[in-house]
Amino acid sequence: MRVIVFGATGMVGQGVLRECLLAPDVSEVLVVGRTPMGVTDPKLTEVITDVSRPSGYAAFLQGFDAVFFCLGVGSTGMKEADYRRVTYTMTTDVARTLRRDVTFVYVSAQGADAHGRRMWARVKGETENALFERFDRAYAMRPGLIRAMHGAISKTRSYRLLYKIGTPLWPVFTRVLPRWVTTTEAIGRAMLTLARGEKNAPKILYATGINRLARM
Repeated sequence: MRVIVFGATGMVGQGVLRECLLAPDVSEVLVVGRTPMGVTDPKLTEVITDVSRPSGYAAFLQGFDAVFFCLGVGSTGMKEADYRRVTYTMTTDVARTLRRDVTFVYVSAQGADAHGRRMWARVKGETENALFERFDRAYAMRPGLIRAMHGAISKTRSYRLLYKIGTPLWPVFTRVLPRWVTTTEAIGRAMLTLARGEKNAPKILYATGINRLARM
């Protein structure tokens, strides 16, 4: 398989990239982002660009089997127009440059709802629906609590602090909230399972579904 990863410098993207590079059936990984990863691997190619302008790099995206879209921003302090531009508009602009037969896996969020009252949930839900309309094999992952594995680190300082404080509690979270807890490793492996053609997966995947696919 040849796969594309957007947002590989983020915590989830770091985990997804690792699993793609380790997978023996992945022959090429294209990373699209604003800053270099600092990772060297024979499979890896990077396109450093303004991700919000896909017309400038669309030629590089052709001929791939799957796109793992891990790019996103927090909505705190953002106006809806700005959040929509970097969430809905950028994602759907990228989607329109791709063949309709690719597998497109979008990292969304718990609570996404196109008809919801919360601004971020509504925009995320609308983004999911647009992808479902564009691709036959589009999936939205709505993980809850994500445990960073194998050195993956969040770019957001407040998240890093929360993860540091919460690390000793992960065994408790896993036992008490099994339907909410997954890992960066499981997300990456689940994405690869979808790209390999898993036919029975739901379009929207929560932590339980992500963890099930990761074991396949």
